[in-house]
Amino acid sequence: MSENETQPVSPFETIGGEPNVRALVERFYDLMELEPGYAVLRGVHGPDLASARDKLFWFLCGWLGGPQHFVERFGHPRLRARHMPFKIGIQERDQWLACMDQAMADVELDAGLRGQLQKSFFQTADWMRNQNG
Repeated sequence: MSENETQPVSPFETIGGEPNVRALVERFYDLMELEPGYAVLRGVHGPDLASARDKLFWFLCGWLGGPQHFVERFGHPRLRARHMPFKIGIQERDQWLACMDQAMADVELDAGLRGQLQKSFFQTADWMRNQNG
């Protein structure tokens, strides 16, 4: 790469690195606990969200192009296999997506990146479904 060429900026960098990924994750789980519209999604999680908060933060850092904290701790994410014990149907998928979209809006994520992430999140969340309906 020549001096005049720049490397593409990762979504991780666009978001603003670890502090802003952490803020997104914290808002996501705070909304899940506060908003009645996410009650089904909240019910899929255990009584304590601390572990889920850390795991999503570690995963998103790497998935967005930053440090591979999740892989370093647990190996390959194997998302579908790791989520198989939990009932994930259309309602859970849609609540997850709505909660994440609200969290992205609340932390004022760049609109272009937010749209890009909405598409990627939908593809992943839909693939994670293990229940009909």
